[in-house]
Amino acid sequence: MSLFSSMRVSASGLTAERARLDVIAGNLANANTTRTPDGGPFVRQLAVLASREASAGPTLRSEDVLAGAGVRVLRTVDDTVNEMRRVYEPGHPDADAKGYVTYPNVNVVTEMVDMISATRAYEANIAAVNAANAKTARIGLDRLIVIIQNLVHSLAPSMSEASYSSLGTFVRPTRNTTT
Repeated sequence: MSLFSSMRVSASGLTAERARLDVIAGNLANANTTRTPDGGPFVRQLAVLASREASAGPTLRSEDVLAGAGVRVLRTVDDTVNEMRRVYEPGHPDADAKGYVTYPNVNVVTEMVDMISATRAYEANIAAVNAANAKTARIGLDRLIVIIQNLVHSLAPSMSEASYSSLGTFVRPTRNTTT
């Protein structure tokens, strides 16, 4: 996988984890919302993620296809697995005829665990982007040094000894004094 492909995959991971964090924050903010504009209690939301397919293009290589092209958020869906909590509170404005209030199916502990997981994944993607940036910078520096060395090597026969000795050791080629 090329450096830029790995950066693209990590960037998609950052976007997906940010979306997960937004959904989790919304769940936590509405953990006690008993009445929404739709009339019922808030329903916990879940972000659905899927792999992003590699797009065919002129630079697409076989390892990029095998590695995938990252992740994307397909949609946000209601959590229909976990049941709503019912609490006996006869004085609550949203209590039913029997005095029970239906609270959202948001478990604060579950949301905090999900938040930690999304945060760790976000941090891992940041580390991958930083590693790719460092590698890209190092490759760029190495290429620059080679270009300078080649330039100095081509100019070395015509340089004075004082100019030649003032060059840094990383660019100064070995001078052939036998010719």
